[in-house]
Amino acid sequence: MSGPMSLEPGAAHQDTLALRLADTAARPPRRPWAETPLAPGRPGPDEAEVSRLAAELADRVGPAVHPYEVAALLEAEGLSAEVIRERYGHPDIFSLAAALYERVPRVFPEPARAPDPWRPDTLRCLLRGVLFALPGLAYLLTAPLWNPGRHAAGPVVAGILSWAWGQALGHRAYLRMVAGRREAGRTLLVGAPLGAAAATAAGAAAAGGGPATWAVAAQSLYLGAAGILLVLGRERLLLLALTPLIAGTAVLPWWEPGPWLRAGLPALALLATLAAVARVLRDAYAAPAAPDGGARPPLRRSLPYGLFGLAAAVLVLLEGRAEPYAVIALTVSMGPAEWLLYRFRGLSVTALGSASTPAGFLLRSAGVLALCLAGYLLLLLPVALLTGAAPAPLLLLAATLWTALLLQAFGVAWPPAAVCALAAAAAGAVTLLGRTPGPSALTLSCGLAAPGLVACTLRVLGRPARHA
Repeated sequence: MSGPMSLEPGAAHQDTLALRLADTAARPPRRPWAETPLAPGRPGPDEAEVSRLAAELADRVGPAVHPYEVAALLEAEGLSAEVIRERYGHPDIFSLAAALYERVPRVFPEPARAPDPWRPDTLRCLLRGVLFALPGLAYLLTAPLWNPGRHAAGPVVAGILSWAWGQALGHRAYLRMVAGRREAGRTLLVGAPLGAAAATAAGAAAAGGGPATWAVAAQSLYLGAAGILLVLGRERLLLLALTPLIAGTAVLPWWEPGPWLRAGLPALALLATLAAVARVLRDAYAAPAAPDGGARPPLRRSLPYGLFGLAAAVLVLLEGRAEPYAVIALTVSMGPAEWLLYRFRGLSVTALGSASTPAGFLLRSAGVLALCLAGYLLLLLPVALLTGAAPAPLLLLAATLWTALLLQAFGVAWPPAAVCALAAAAAGAVTLLGRTPGPSALTLSCGLAAPGLVACTLRVLGRPARHA
């Protein structure tokens, strides 16, 4: 065994270390990819073979940023040391990699575009728009049975309350969907019957009894059940349940079905919808439960969505008093409106990847907003002209609702709810007082609300952080 090593200054080991350091400093750094001379008598690199290999691998050598990457590529291709020496005339893989790296120009292609996470389901969006309007067929069938002209107050009051309740309940169900499908189903199972009962009670009081009460109860039950199917994404099942209603209405121009079929077909559609809800909720309850039932968000988070639903129902009612056919078109257009909401999110993500400054993104975001909003309004303009409706109130109302829904889609709830509530209150008060015709009041209210919501949208959604 050797003795203890001396660690005193000037010891022998330090002299040895100094010699090693000096020797290392004197030598130039070794570049393993540099071309090493071949053994005497051996030919140099075969330039033709190297050029042929460079042409074959150009698409993969071009993006390389270091010869080491080319060496790894050659190793992955299975080139052995013997092949490199015999065929290409290079002493090792690093020498050949350096030659290929110098021979092939640098090319840095753009990365492949990631799939759009917000690509909309076109068929589903269109189907939802149709499903929003199909329940109106029940009034065509049952109108002779309960005289909606005299008892319209009941269904209107119940419809407004159902719309507000459905918006709040749908938002809460989506929040619970984070915990699991079972928790969302439980929320809908408890909330939908409560909303139907409240709407029926309010509508029956406004109808004053009689056959209109049955119409109010059926309407409230259907809206609660349909809301469950729409939230849980079972649009096709809901369309299938409405088949009796569609069939009964389709024959009205050629055949009088009589009172029993006029009442029975909507009742059959309602029963089919309730059966579909039972099946869907059973499947939801079969899903695994979240630990401790999942986090329960406070009820106040859904309050602005209910307030928006109430305001939107009032605004649509005011438009429907003057232009009922325009309101039908507006209801159907909710499907394309939803499609455009998805497109806004997808185009905003694309703009986020293209912009280099916050100001540039704000400008691109304004262009995306203008494109989507203009597309929605241009869809409704021919409908207004064909039905003889005044374009201004319909288009302004559509712009107000769409921008409010856009803000809500990004979790901004109170500003659109407050703006729409103020617009509905102002237009409703002016209309009830009879100071000016309904469309003029609606035009003024939505004419102020729509630009305000657009400005709010640019201020909130024109920031890159909202889309990251």
